[in-house]
Amino acid sequence: MCYCPCPCPRIRTVPPFSYRTFQCCTRTPPGPPRLPVFRRKRCPCRSQFRMYFLRGDIPICRNYARAGGRPRKFIQWQVPPEKLDFQRYLPLFFEGLCETTFPYREFARNGVRDMISKAREKQLLCCLPMLILPAKRALNTKDPDVIIATLRALQQLVQAGPWVGPALVPYYRQLLPVMNMFKPVNCNIGGHIDFQGGHRLGDVINETLMVLERTGGKDAYLNIKYMVPTYESCVHNR
Repeated sequence: MCYCPCPCPRIRTVPPFSYRTFQCCTRTPPGPPRLPVFRRKRCPCRSQFRMYFLRGDIPICRNYARAGGRPRKFIQWQVPPEKLDFQRYLPLFFEGLCETTFPYREFARNGVRDMISKAREKQLLCCLPMLILPAKRALNTKDPDVIIATLRALQQLVQAGPWVGPALVPYYRQLLPVMNMFKPVNCNIGGHIDFQGGHRLGDVINETLMVLERTGGKDAYLNIKYMVPTYESCVHNR
């Protein structure tokens, strides 16, 4: 903006940090554009999970049965989860974690929870490398709801057996960059009551890092600290 007393019929745009910025009737262009680091990425219109579900290849359906006094499950398994091929179906359910549309979102999240709870440790170790890319794709959407659902699935995964956590340590470089980005995303509410307890992104990320450190063995903290420098150990700092 020009503050000179003379009339300015036309304001000229000049490059910043040059001698012409001191001239009359000049202005500098606005600052550099803001980088879309935290912008949510659009998910594909049809994920592989949705495609296989609509085609009828996934043996689940909506559970409409009423359970007297007890919360009913969202999905009903046409085949028991423990009898399925985990190397085929568990990566498909992890693909569905990036879904944000009802009911595919609930089908994928409840399916991941049920399959991990029914799986043996050997089955999870065999299909663990195939879960990294879908989990990374879900985290890279930068949607807080999708990130929280993926982190909950990872927590349940590493707690399913004593050897699953150490087996996940080599894949920290694929999973932790998004956690490092969103870890400071939190708010200080002071002395007020937190009605979103357990659903804030920064708290869930910190909780997930603590679970990874406890279950990842002796090398877990060094790998977490390398990718998330602001993380403080919950084991060595007691």
